[in-house]
Amino acid sequence: MEFPKTLIKRNGYIERIKPFMRKNIAKVLTGQRRVGKSFLLYQLMEQLLAEEPDANIIYINFEDFAFSHIQTAEDMHAYIMSKVRKEKYNYIFVDEIQEIVNFERVIRSLLLNENNDIYITGSNAKMLSGELATYLSARYIEFSVYSLSYLEFLEFHKLENNNESLYLYSRYGGLPYLVNLPLKDETVNEYLKSVYSTIVFRDVVSRYNLRNSSFLEKLVQFLSENIGNLFSAKNISDYLKSQHSTISVNQVQNYTEYLNNAFLIHRVGRYDLIGKRLFEIGEKYYFENMGLRNIVIGYRITDGAKILENLVYSHLLYRGYDIKIGYYGDKEIDFIGEKDNEKVYIQVALRIDSEMTAEREFGNLLKIQDNYPKIVVTEDAFIGNSYEGIKHYSICDFLSNFQ
Repeated sequence: MEFPKTLIKRNGYIERIKPFMRKNIAKVLTGQRRVGKSFLLYQLMEQLLAEEPDANIIYINFEDFAFSHIQTAEDMHAYIMSKVRKEKYNYIFVDEIQEIVNFERVIRSLLLNENNDIYITGSNAKMLSGELATYLSARYIEFSVYSLSYLEFLEFHKLENNNESLYLYSRYGGLPYLVNLPLKDETVNEYLKSVYSTIVFRDVVSRYNLRNSSFLEKLVQFLSENIGNLFSAKNISDYLKSQHSTISVNQVQNYTEYLNNAFLIHRVGRYDLIGKRLFEIGEKYYFENMGLRNIVIGYRITDGAKILENLVYSHLLYRGYDIKIGYYGDKEIDFIGEKDNEKVYIQVALRIDSEMTAEREFGNLLKIQDNYPKIVVTEDAFIGNSYEGIKHYSICDFLSNFQ
């Protein structure tokens, strides 16, 4: 089969998937539209063919009209079985599988043959995690795919690691396709608008049969304006009522859930470090991609702190951390990241420009009495790289070096 001419490898993902290749377990790649899931499938196919030139690769892309004849789970099963070869491995790749109702039953059936090596992608978190967990139990493994990290962005665009490159990344985001476009407002913005519209209207409005799409867009705008602010569904409902957009708390909860399922936003809960429990209400919202956030309300210099916080959050996600907002008494810790039974505590501040700011940002972390790493990230460089044992990163250093 033919692969795209521009196929820049994202080796971090490939290395994570490799141990599960040729294993009778479904590999599920999830993430927002246009973050590069399809290209990862191409890379995996390319690698298989390099190792096994006559590999039996069965490929379906439900965004390709060539496969429009496959409308049901029965159609999908019949098509795949017509291509299966019993005497060897069958490498089955299905892109945007959530388009098929009851797809999970097909995958379960295919896994009955130990020679079937299955890879699927999807752009709906709840549909994939819910149905697969129900029908496949321990027979699948999920890989979350995100927009390009900062270092990937530099590699894709052949840029130097400097403030200008960081500006481009924070303004336009890390959708891989941007490598094909000049990084200029008039070009990039048109592309980002089309991606945003696809996510909102195809993955949310159409999928959930929403009648009030105007409210949905107001909600996205509100979340764009309030990155990193603490909210509950009631807070959001009350605010929108003040803007003459009446909607119930339950509807707000549903709509934010739909946006979260489409990976446009990520909802982050709060954790009580003293009581060691999650708070039942109140959460923060961050965007998967800064370019899509900026296309909603524009890129504004006054939003520097919000953009900085979202960049830190996105990098932690990319590095595989499970993230919560922390509370130690009445002190807030911006992020608690957990990975491999280890933790890191992170405060984010636009700049440390006074003793009061230093005491607040570093002091909150000093109150936590354990030996896990504690970090403050700012936009600017800091004279000296630590404060009473707490490490400081500029945002550029953090995005470049923090693992």
